[in-house]
Amino acid sequence: MREPYDVIIAPVVTEKTTAQMESSLYTFLVNTRANKHEILRAVESLWDVKVRGVRTMRYGGRAKRALLGRMAKNWNLGRTPSYKKALVQLADGDEIDFYEAG
Repeated sequence: MREPYDVIIAPVVTEKTTAQMESSLYTFLVNTRANKHEILRAVESLWDVKVRGVRTMRYGGRAKRALLGRMAKNWNLGRTPSYKKALVQLADGDEIDFYEAG
């Protein structure tokens, strides 16, 4: 079993996910090998909340290329890293505060 800090990498804070937080739906970047049970236990132990459900999505890395000059013969082909996202639905009345003033 993985440690909670090894499972949860970072919260995803965008305009869309901030709007979803009002309905107790939080988005996290997670370890690509973590399963739903590990994600559930990690969120419950880190923030002391009750999780109602977990949905996961995998995103493959996209191909990218960089041209090293106008007439370069060798293009550097590469990929962006693959990642996994988890949507976590909390129980009614629970919330996670990412912006704690302290």
